[in-house]
Amino acid sequence: MGAQLNSYLISEDARSQADFYVESLGGEILSLITFGEAPGTSEVIKDKVMHLSLMVAGRNMLMISDSLEPVSSSRSISLALTYDNEAEAKEAYAKLGEGGENKYPFALQPWGAYYGEVIDKFGVTWMISKR
Repeated sequence: MGAQLNSYLISEDARSQADFYVESLGGEILSLITFGEAPGTSEVIKDKVMHLSLMVAGRNMLMISDSLEPVSSSRSISLALTYDNEAEAKEAYAKLGEGGENKYPFALQPWGAYYGEVIDKFGVTWMISKR
């Protein structure tokens, strides 16, 4: 038996966050369901995203939902992307960092791989490396 692990992000603006990741990493939004599609939903939240799935940076599934309460980010979880191509890794690092915070510069590390860490403008920590 096996399982597949996917990242599920809780957002204050799931649509904008998904668009940012598609623009930064390449990919596409696969599905988007709003709370309004469920029967009996309040008018206040009908346009909020209940579930959005997208494919980014090749075949990596991300899922995002709008939060119905304020969102706080945490450093206890990071998303790690490993590239085979240094230019692609460097581009992802730069684009994800736009409007965010570059925690560690993308550079050759003592262990022989390129690595950098960035917190994007939505508060998500990304660890970018090149094998």
